[in-house]
Amino acid sequence: MYGNLTVGAVIPANDEEQNIGAVVRALVELRTQRGLRVIDDLVVCDNASTDETAQRATQAGARVAREPTPGYGRACLTAIAALQPVDVVLFVDGDQAFDVRQSLDLLAPIATGADLVIGSRVLGRMEPGALSVPQIAGNRVASLLIRLLWRTRITDLGPFRAIRADALRLLEMQDTAYGWTVEMQVKAIQSRMRMVETPVDTRRRRFGKSKVGGTLRGVIGAGVGILSMIFGLWIRDWTPVSTAPVRPGKENKFP
Repeated sequence: MYGNLTVGAVIPANDEEQNIGAVVRALVELRTQRGLRVIDDLVVCDNASTDETAQRATQAGARVAREPTPGYGRACLTAIAALQPVDVVLFVDGDQAFDVRQSLDLLAPIATGADLVIGSRVLGRMEPGALSVPQIAGNRVASLLIRLLWRTRITDLGPFRAIRADALRLLEMQDTAYGWTVEMQVKAIQSRMRMVETPVDTRRRRFGKSKVGGTLRGVIGAGVGILSMIFGLWIRDWTPVSTAPVRPGKENKFP
């Protein structure tokens, strides 16, 4: 719990047996300054792994949801569905690229009224080699497009993020692949949510190869997915609808 808000952590993971245990343990051990446990529920989605990701996650203290069909967004959706009811959902990658102690920096703005907080790798310190050149370039292009199309400045599509559970439900997330992160940010803009960025540090993954930056297929797939999502949501903005989007608040109650 953080600031009287219950927190559920979601970790999508594919073949991360050498990394997942350390990430889960760090989240389980995360405490506030008063010594209170921060994470109330923790679900790892074992997304078509061929190794012992699920076993290592369970041993470290997580609950595991299995999703046999590969896809980053699909894994996130599966893990969210398995979460116990919480006020805030925290998204963390399972590759040790982030210092999960910085989860507190993501949760602090939520506790003071933000709906969505993005951990910006661009604003934080980045270890050399943490992101490939195509990843850095693609991130810049996507961020620039969002700035031009919606006149909203963002610096990163980083996967380390936190969002209010009622806001997440309102967004009605759909993407099952690499467009997941940008879908969340653009829909939050379209819904006039309170979105902020906070710096987070990024390091090279400790073990294994990146599913995105480590392969040509991953780079191309992520690029196509992200750009398709941006332009698809931009077209949606120009399509007449019967009601305007409303950001979450007292007037929007969810069961």
